[in-house]
Amino acid sequence: MYHTKKLYQLIITRLDGNRINESLYSKELIDLVDKGLGGVIIFGGQRGLVSDFIEILQSRALVPLFISSDIERGVGQQIAGYGQIPCPMAVAAAIDRDNPQDVLMLKEALRCVVLSAIDCGINMPLLPVLDVNHNPNNPIICTRAFSDDPEIVGWFGEVYINAMSDLRLFSCAKHFPGHGDTEIDSHLRLPEINRSMQDLMRLDIEPFKRAVKAGVRSIMAGHISIPAIDREPASLSSVILNDILRKECGFNGIILTDALNMGALDAISDVSVKALNAGADILLHPSDADATVMELETAVNDNRLSMDRIDLSIERIMRLKAEIKDIKRESFDEGILSQMIVNKSITLVKGAPPLIKGSVINVVIVGEIEGRDISPFIDVLKARYRIKMIGAIASNLIKDNLKGQSVIFMVISKVAAWRGTSGINDIERSSIAAIIKEARESVVVSFGSPYLLSKFTKADGLVAAYEFTDYTLKACARCLTGESPFMGKLPVKIKID
Repeated sequence: MYHTKKLYQLIITRLDGNRINESLYSKELIDLVDKGLGGVIIFGGQRGLVSDFIEILQSRALVPLFISSDIERGVGQQIAGYGQIPCPMAVAAAIDRDNPQDVLMLKEALRCVVLSAIDCGINMPLLPVLDVNHNPNNPIICTRAFSDDPEIVGWFGEVYINAMSDLRLFSCAKHFPGHGDTEIDSHLRLPEINRSMQDLMRLDIEPFKRAVKAGVRSIMAGHISIPAIDREPASLSSVILNDILRKECGFNGIILTDALNMGALDAISDVSVKALNAGADILLHPSDADATVMELETAVNDNRLSMDRIDLSIERIMRLKAEIKDIKRESFDEGILSQMIVNKSITLVKGAPPLIKGSVINVVIVGEIEGRDISPFIDVLKARYRIKMIGAIASNLIKDNLKGQSVIFMVISKVAAWRGTSGINDIERSSIAAIIKEARESVVVSFGSPYLLSKFTKADGLVAAYEFTDYTLKACARCLTGESPFMGKLPVKIKID
């Protein structure tokens, strides 16, 4: 392999699925493949169109491409036309690890996810998330984590890894050594974790060690700093990648950086060179693949990066890519199993059914309501209650007379990159508290972070629904009306005393 092609082989670049019909854009990606590109990470697009384009790229590649995507909630999280499964925390709430039927249901649901990935052309799903969510204010992990318990996270991670390996896809555990105890989104700036080496191994790294034993094929290094070990971000730290991940954990697979376009690295120069020298094998999502190769070439010429170091990564990459084979597509049905898991995930945190004993209720919407359709929730409630009023917390609703009435709060929050928060603001919190104080009975439902429920312990009922989807809205409403039982078990600790 020529020198420059080796450098391109170290890069996984962005593929914007919504732009593949733009001739100039598609040509740029094809040109990168012709230069030896290692792979792509897919964001967005339509079913069929994306898989067709992936086939074109793979047909041009002399070395098979890694096709990756953040599909923690199924391929439909990124590509329209595919289904989704619940977020990891909802999965952990739904699945009883000691119940064989639950475990079988999860494995079958994951098999559908893997088959949909194969259908799309994805061979390296960027999952499972093995962060242990220790911090209730974590803005970027939160419900993307299975739990705040390392043992629970490790168990679910192993099930996800096995589901992929059973169908010959490459799993990618993230974000080593653990992004769960942060209050800063690394998309915005560099988080610090104040952990000793002993605590890091016990509280955060244990799920990754279990993943290594389970045969995880790749691990993504997070952009997080742990000053007691190394002030450099983990993704640029030889101590963390070589001494801890390679030697202490015994990992001999591929190490990816987290996306190199993230704000956590803005103040650092020569990021790509430092990442490779630290022990990373793949540079994920640099802003410009061609410019990154030029930086690497300059570093090689200046003796700041050796070809021996590059060849070691190339050897690991080629060893894994030798396993990329045509996988037969099979039929799959993501919907039914996903709905069953959602039904089992709705968690009663406080109160006893029926949470609303009257026949008339007011629905107050809190949080990120723009563009949100709550009708699946309301339509189910109408079968049991008369809906007197529906309004946003920021409207004049709070001035209306809710004293002595029944109120359900729909608290809608979102865990997403570049936002910096997974909660609601102080005004919204105080408004909810004021209404609860005057209401005859009140229920707070969190469609998102369950930690928000700890702010409203005076409510008569607290319900964790973990995410905002049509399935979740319907399942939660059925629990509130008594049509279905609450079956979820809270996978994190929340103070409600």
